[in-house]
Parts: sequence; C-alpha cells; structure tokens
Amino acid sequence: MEMSWIRSVVYFAQFTTEPTEILLDRTASTKSYFKVKSDYAKEPIPEFIFKGMGPMFDEYKGRFAYMNLVPYGARIDEIPETETPFPDRAGNIYSIMCATGQDKEITHFEKLHRYMTSFVSKSPREAYVNYRDLDIGVNDKDKTNYEQSSIWGFKYYKKNFEKLVKVKSLIDPHNFFKHQQSIPSTV
Repeated sequence: MEMSWIRSVVYFAQFTTEPTEILLDRTASTKSYFKVKSDYAKEPIPEFIFKGMGPMFDEYKGRFAYMNLVPYGARIDEIPETETPFPDRAGNIYSIMCATGQDKEITHFEKLHRYMTSFVSKSPREAYVNYRDLDIGVNDKDKTNYEQSSIWGFKYYKKNFEKLVKVKSLIDPHNFFKHQQSIPSTV
C-alpha cells in the first residue's frame, strides 16, 4: 500500500478514513493503544540475547508486538552531544524500540524490558524522547517542576536537560506549552 507520509500517520493511528486535518484536532481519539519503550546499545548485544527474546515474542501469538533497531554511527558520531537538544550521538551503536498494542500484554512487555537491562545504557538508562515512555516519569497534571521532571529529563536529554530548562524558562516562563513530559520552567 503506497501513501503519503502524513496519510500514513492517520493510517497507523487507526483513525477511520478521516482527512489528514483530523491530526490538528487535539481532542480526536483513536482506538489505537500502544506502549513503547526505548533503549540505547553502547556495546554489541550478544546473539544469544536476541535468540532468548524469540520465545518471548512467540508468546504474543500474532498480536501486535515488535522490536525495531535503528543503527547509529557515521556522521551522527561527529556531532557533539551538546550541539543539539538530542544528545544521543557518539557511543551509541543503535537505538532499540519495543512496542506492544495490548493492555493485557504490558506485564509481558515489561519482562522483555527487564531482560534487556544488562545490555543497554546505564546510569541513567537512556531513552529516545520521541518514543514517550510515561513509566519513566511524568509531570503533575497542571504544573511542572524541575525535581520531578529531572527524573525523566536526564534519561532523554542527558546534560542538555539543564540547558533546555534555562531556554524554557526564558521563552515560556509561565509554562503555556506543556504536556506530560515537557521541560519545566524554573520561574
């Protein structure tokens, strides 16, 4: 099936045959539920680890679950991690994304995430910001604060979190632009 990128966003979000403008409606709801977790591999993960995942994925028996490995290196290694807000550059072999779409599979999914612990980044266990993982921390409903946000902020942004807090405080001191894992303002 061939389609434009923006049409694919509508498709994978499982909206009905709505026009793409549905994406502008922040209250629009789909029947698409999924959970994503991400990691970064700093060292090659042994083949036996991937083989050990096979039975875990077999337990899904055709239900929605997958793992995506995105290679890093080359030009991305040449850009210092403090050059952009996205710090995950030199030193990462690949990013790992695991996703499931079943509420009843969450426990099984968390088992897979624990299985990977020894083979991914540590102190902190890093995560890719565009695969929002609310398990690593969220802001209170209508306010953000540095202490709470730093729990997940350093996992996503590493040392850049401090710089992003300063910028957010200058540009959006009253925290108008916010979501569950937004950068806090210190004002």
